[in-house]
Amino acid sequence: MSELRKELGNFNSITCFKAAITGMEEALGEKATAIALTTAGRARGKKLAEELGLDGALTVLDDAVDKLRQALGKDGTRLCIIEKIVTEGDIIKVYTSETLCSAGEELNSTRKCTFTMGAVWGAVEQVIGKRLRGTHTESVLRGGTHDVFEFTPF
Repeated sequence: MSELRKELGNFNSITCFKAAITGMEEALGEKATAIALTTAGRARGKKLAEELGLDGALTVLDDAVDKLRQALGKDGTRLCIIEKIVTEGDIIKVYTSETLCSAGEELNSTRKCTFTMGAVWGAVEQVIGKRLRGTHTESVLRGGTHDVFEFTPF
């Protein structure tokens, strides 16, 4: 990835990104903001998978996990850590930690991962070449050990 800014580089703070989220929620409402952020995340995830050469070429996610983990984690954009991806029949579960969306939130917050889930969702769709339905099923904010995103085919 090339540097987008000469002095500051490619990254900004979680604080600023979350301020944008709460500002959008105040202006547009929580639901409209969630839809917009999830959609934006999906577009980013699809583009990322393409950039990594993972677009529609794999039927087994195991082949893509390391590349996605690196691209989204500490050595990449730092959006989240992908701990593991588990397939149970048609269901794909992605276990994440240190997600952008959960960072700094109070315990028992109702905050859902929108942009983060969207980015993972878009990447997974691009990798397997199938359209999926996504939900945020477990949250570190509400007693979970991970933020878990569950994807099922349409």
